[in-house]
Amino acid sequence: MRVLQVLDPPDGTTRFVDQIVQDLPDDVVLSWFTWRRALLSSYDVLHVHWPERLTRVRSRWKQPLIRLAFCALLLRVRLTRTAIVRTEHNVGPHEPGGRLEAWLLAWLDRWTTLAIQLNPTTAVDPGRVNMLVPLGHYRDRFAAHEHLATVPGRLLYFGLIRPYKGVDRLLECFPSTDDPSLSLRIVGRPQSSYWHELVLAATRADPRITARLEFVDDATLVREVTQAALVVLPYRELHNSASLLVALSLDRPVLVPRTPSTEALAAEVGGDWVRLFDGELTAQVLTQTLAEVAARPPGVRPDLSDRDWALIGPRHAECYRAAVAAARNHPPIGRRAQLAPR
Repeated sequence: MRVLQVLDPPDGTTRFVDQIVQDLPDDVVLSWFTWRRALLSSYDVLHVHWPERLTRVRSRWKQPLIRLAFCALLLRVRLTRTAIVRTEHNVGPHEPGGRLEAWLLAWLDRWTTLAIQLNPTTAVDPGRVNMLVPLGHYRDRFAAHEHLATVPGRLLYFGLIRPYKGVDRLLECFPSTDDPSLSLRIVGRPQSSYWHELVLAATRADPRITARLEFVDDATLVREVTQAALVVLPYRELHNSASLLVALSLDRPVLVPRTPSTEALAAEVGGDWVRLFDGELTAQVLTQTLAEVAARPPGVRPDLSDRDWALIGPRHAECYRAAVAAARNHPPIGRRAQLAPR
């Protein structure tokens, strides 16, 4: 079974793409997206993750060409009855792309054969096959790296710094904590110069705030996370988060906004590990949560048993087989498939 992944190939750093290639059966052969490969090569499944990436390009003059290629790709897979599998990472794009992009993505959504939900709270479309494959943990991948001792009072945000992730709110409320023993560490690559300068300004204003504003390798990431007493992910939108799983894999409690998906994760792994806040993040929430996690009994780990990578690969293979079978029943172009949900 030939699967074309709309992802960059693994590069030795821990990324979501690793969960696609790990423990797949031998009969599943992956290739990695290029437009030439997508339009001219032969494959059984097109696996899409963040669909807006298929319609966006930095160069303005290339934008119409990319969107024409997108239309050609959808027509090609429909005419050849190639299955489209879509992993629903988010409810929608974090940054809007305009009316035309919304129409193109709705077209892709209509013709999706099978949707993979990463958590049980994602709404499902009864007009296509739906299957649950949760994000896997990273315990095995991080086991070989050095784990450092926890720094008491250390708060950590890590990951890409972009508008929806709420880093600005964290930088606003942390200075209101009046305990000099607390510290805040920001680790990650800013999306733009605005976010870079915003974090640097915060470090100049409060010496308890330090930052490493770049993408870091796995060994560095493990050292940074294991030193944290509490990981804070103050996202304005949170449906799924690999960063949350990274922190839990390293046995660090995480403070996140209350959403249906974070409530479900707290019920799965334990409320001591997934701490929820309502409304705006405040200094009081930070200090109170730090005090609560400091009182936890030692030696307990979050329950990540359903997220073993040995389960993730076979579940993806099952999705691909189900999608290929369903794609054979695609109606002619212009009519919607009537598929039974799973």
